[in-house]
Amino acid sequence: MPYYGGAVFYSPIICSDKMYKPEELAIYIHWPFCKSKCPYCDFYKEVNRNINQNDIIEEYLSALHRYYDLLPNRHVKSIFFGGGTPSLIEAKNIEKIIDFITKYWKISQNIEISLEANPNTRYDTMFKDFKNAGINRLSLGVQALNDDDLHFLGRSHNVKTARLCLQEIVQVFNNHSADLIYALPQQSLKSWSQQLEEICSFSLKHLSLYQLTIEENTVFARRGIKPLDEEKSVEIYNYTRNYLSKKNYKHYEVSNFAVSGYESKHNLTYWQGGEYIGIGKSAHGRICINNQHFAVTYPFNNEKLTSQQRAEELIIMGLRLTEGINKADFQNICGINFYNFINLEKLNQLKELGMLIESPTHVFVSYKGFLLIDAIIAELCS
Repeated sequence: MPYYGGAVFYSPIICSDKMYKPEELAIYIHWPFCKSKCPYCDFYKEVNRNINQNDIIEEYLSALHRYYDLLPNRHVKSIFFGGGTPSLIEAKNIEKIIDFITKYWKISQNIEISLEANPNTRYDTMFKDFKNAGINRLSLGVQALNDDDLHFLGRSHNVKTARLCLQEIVQVFNNHSADLIYALPQQSLKSWSQQLEEICSFSLKHLSLYQLTIEENTVFARRGIKPLDEEKSVEIYNYTRNYLSKKNYKHYEVSNFAVSGYESKHNLTYWQGGEYIGIGKSAHGRICINNQHFAVTYPFNNEKLTSQQRAEELIIMGLRLTEGINKADFQNICGINFYNFINLEKLNQLKELGMLIESPTHVFVSYKGFLLIDAIIAELCS
C-alpha cells in the first residue's frame, strides 16, 4: 500500500448516508520474526531467537482492545497471521488471539482464519495444533519444488520437507494454499512446468505464484542478481495461466489462482477497498471512524486520507483483480465519480489498445494488459 505523509491538501473523505459504510473488518496479525532472512525479501522482518512470546502477545491483545473500543460494531470476516514466520508462534498464543477477537467482536458466519507457515518450522503435530487453535486456512511458503532453486532462494528447508508439509496440510485442513516463486535467473520453462505440475498434484484450493523481482536493499540487489529476461518471463506467465485454467484454477488476481469459492477473503478486502486493521511491527490498516477515512500504522497512528488519496489506492489495488474495479463501489468508498478521477483520455487509449476492457459496471485489465499493469495504473492516475 502506498504511504501518504506530509500535509493534507484536499478535504478528507466524508461518508454520507449514500456512501460506503463499512460493516465488515479484516484483522491482520503480523509476526515479524524469522529463523533467517531470505535474500530476495524486502519485508520488515527480525531474526531473533530469544524473544518472549508472552509479552508480545499481551501487547497485541492490548492493541486489539483499543481497536475494539474504536470499532465495536464491526463483523470480523477474516483473521490473517502473516509474517515473518507466524508458524513460529506457539499454538496456545494463536488460540489466545483468536479467542480474544471472537469474544469481543461479532464474527461472520464463514470467517476465514489463515496462517502462513514455513516448512522449516515443522514439527510432528504442528498443523493439527494450529487447527485446534482455530486456524481454518493454511498457507504454506514452499517457494520452490527442487533443491537447487530452494538453495538459490536462501530457503532453509528442502524439497522433502516441503512435500511432507503439503501432504499434511491437505489432510488436516479443508482450505489450503501454497506460495511459489518463478522467473528465477536461468529458469527454463521445462523446470517451472515440472514444479507447477507437482504442486497441482496436491489438489490445493489456492496457489500464490510470484514472479521474482529484485528489490532495492535486499541481498540479491547487493549481489547484482538479475531476474529472468522479460521474454522468457512472459512465456512462463502465459504457460502458467493456461495450465492452471485447465486444472480448474481461476486466475482472480495478478499472482493468485483459486478453485472457485476459495479465493482469499482476507486479501480481497485489500484489493476491493474494505476495512482492515494491522497488529504488529510494520502492520497497517484502512478504517473509517466518525465518517473519516484513515490510514493506520501500528501501534496506533491514524492519518486522515483525502478522497483523492483513497481513490488512487482503489485504482492501484482494484486493477490487480481480474474482475477489475466496480465503478459504483469506487464512488461509494472514496466519494469521487470514477470518470472524474481517472485520466479519460488515457482510459480510451488503453481500451483501443486492448489493454483495458469496460463493461457497464466494471473496468478491468485484459489478459495482455496484466503484463503491463504497473504502467497502466500510472497512466490512469496521471
